[in-house]
Amino acid sequence: MTVHTVAPHRAARAARRRGLALGLLAWLAGLAFFLPVAWMVLTSLHSESDAATNPPSLGAGLTLDAYREFFDSAAGTGPWPALINSFTASTFSTLFVLLLALPAAYALSIRRVRKWTDVLFFFLSTKMLPAVAGLLPIYLIAKNSGMLDNIWLLVILYTSMNLPIAVWMMQSFLADIPVSIIEAAQIDGARLPSILARVVAPVAGPGLAATALICFIFSWNEMLFARVLTGVTAQTAPVFLTSFITSQGLFLAKVCAASVVISLPVLAAGFAAQDKLVQGLSLGAVK
Repeated sequence: MTVHTVAPHRAARAARRRGLALGLLAWLAGLAFFLPVAWMVLTSLHSESDAATNPPSLGAGLTLDAYREFFDSAAGTGPWPALINSFTASTFSTLFVLLLALPAAYALSIRRVRKWTDVLFFFLSTKMLPAVAGLLPIYLIAKNSGMLDNIWLLVILYTSMNLPIAVWMMQSFLADIPVSIIEAAQIDGARLPSILARVVAPVAGPGLAATALICFIFSWNEMLFARVLTGVTAQTAPVFLTSFITSQGLFLAKVCAASVVISLPVLAAGFAAQDKLVQGLSLGAVK
């Protein structure tokens, strides 16, 4: 009798210890990811002289001079054109990706085409080629077509780059949608565009939000093609960030301030869609 009573208590204590250990590990992992961001924000609030000290001075005075210099457009180097270009390229490419990926994922999950697994592998294989390997052909095509330093060239490139990932993600999301719902809509006379817009999209809303957020982040952070294919007119925020690395040296406080500002749109989008993102990823993308 005593043995049967003690055993559950030992198991409960062991489970609590495992839970505490996992919780502590999660907190340590979170701090490991958060500390570089906190250090970047703190450095952006220091003067250039304090930011350049080695080892860094944690007790140095705080100032907003780096942010004032970053937003100063008196010399014609203000960040607003680059931020607008990044927002334009990321937003439009994400919208185009969703418009193209939704019917493709529908055909691969609900109304499956023949050899749909081979089609999915083909989409995935397009991401196996290093981006730099296609840089020269794309540059020559853009040059011959007069599309260099054009924001719509980046929209086309970002759409094609993110489309395979979006199809893969949305295929797993749409596979969880009950076919009976779609059949009921077909019985009511709904055609495919109406089914996609009024039935599939609302049900797969969290998956669409997760896919859109990931595509937006990838587009916003892309720098290789933007660096080579743009100049002044279509310069994006990541390319503008590299302008602070000059022959005069690295202005560390200003670079950190610029990094904080450029990261804010992505952080705001992630915070606004965090519920949809978690719910969407749990539908099957990482299940």
